[in-house]
Amino acid sequence: MKYADLHVHSLASDGTYGPAQLVKESIKRKLSAIAIVDHDTLDAIPEATAEAEGKDLEIIPGIELTAQHEGQEIHILGYFLDYRDNALLNKLVSLRQNRVERVYKIVKNLEGLGVNLDAKTVFDISGESTVGRMHIARALVQEGHVANIPEAFRKYIGDKSAAYVLGFYLSVPEAIKMIQDAGGVAVLAHPYLLRNDALITEFAGYGLQGMEIYYPEHSQSMINFYLELAKKLNLAVTGGSDFHGSAKPDIKLGMVKIPLELVEKLRRLKND
Repeated sequence: MKYADLHVHSLASDGTYGPAQLVKESIKRKLSAIAIVDHDTLDAIPEATAEAEGKDLEIIPGIELTAQHEGQEIHILGYFLDYRDNALLNKLVSLRQNRVERVYKIVKNLEGLGVNLDAKTVFDISGESTVGRMHIARALVQEGHVANIPEAFRKYIGDKSAAYVLGFYLSVPEAIKMIQDAGGVAVLAHPYLLRNDALITEFAGYGLQGMEIYYPEHSQSMINFYLELAKKLNLAVTGGSDFHGSAKPDIKLGMVKIPLELVEKLRRLKND
């Protein structure tokens, strides 16, 4: 059997592995394909593709777009899109700027909670990467405000925590359209975070094409439920580890993987 991990992050967003390092590690772990789905950026794809040239590893061009729906953060994965598409690349510039502005808002909220964190510390950690909450969490650990990244999210910057800022302006239909306009396939990431499974049916009505069912946080009962729902809604089935390197040390590359048969079904949707 050949397998793929369709949820991998690199240094281009909030992972800690460079694109070439991801390729080497994927081959070491005997994966046949990976999808690099960095947050709101495609910067890692060219280097990873070049590194995988001539090797037994397919790099599936991907992205993880952040949208919001009824006051909730929603992540939409895009697969097999054209990572050179100028219209998409231009839109991503404004999404990344929005993320920068969000950091300042979260830092201000932290200050109101008595936690003094300089935004520059966050940007020093993120560097040229697309900045996100993982970088803020790492800054909080570095400055001694929390002991570890999970505590940072639990105490301060998680979705229901006091310093959290939503601040994304893409709607779910817009995110789906952005992916499809660039020739990609739109898939809902980690549906367990929705806490409202009725939304999946709603998103399918917007043109959603697949659902990430095999995921580290999904129990077997969740997987069974989502498989039935995917069948009912005619959604493709995907899965992956959500690998971030040392930022999420318990999550190993390929610890959640899917057979290539499911990847081929996903690929066919691109050509429909």
